[in-house]
Amino acid sequence: MKLDRIDIKILYELQKNGRITNVELAELVNLSPSPCLMRVKKLQADGYIEGYSAQINVSKLGQTLTVFTEITLKNHRQIDFARFLAAVEKVDQVIECHLVSGGYDYMLKFVTSGIGEYQSIMERLTDMDIGIDKYFSFVVLKSPIVKSHMPLTSLFPM
Repeated sequence: MKLDRIDIKILYELQKNGRITNVELAELVNLSPSPCLMRVKKLQADGYIEGYSAQINVSKLGQTLTVFTEITLKNHRQIDFARFLAAVEKVDQVIECHLVSGGYDYMLKFVTSGIGEYQSIMERLTDMDIGIDKYFSFVVLKSPIVKSHMPLTSLFPM
């Protein structure tokens, strides 16, 4: 399915507010409600919309620690990457994992209850013999800008 500018706008608005009513969405994208709903259902069926979720204000629940971690693997065979990914995928505190170019292999984002929990996780991962050569940790002090939506309208101008 080829997306047009209205599809992109629907996706853009839904990612900002997944609880928007169809009538409100239709108004924002300049469609009548029925065709708008049909497009949303088609976008869901075609896999452009993977799901809906609540954005939790974790700071309201208690103190947390966010850490970005650069990880370099000892070896770079496909099996080494697969073994590493299989292990970190099971760590609930890893909320993002990116294979990157540059001086290291992966960039992980952890959210933990504190530095003790983070260090315990890293010790467990290094003891598991999953190929970690070295890692560098960057503790987040403050996050003045965090966006939960992609700039779809500028990435895919129509």
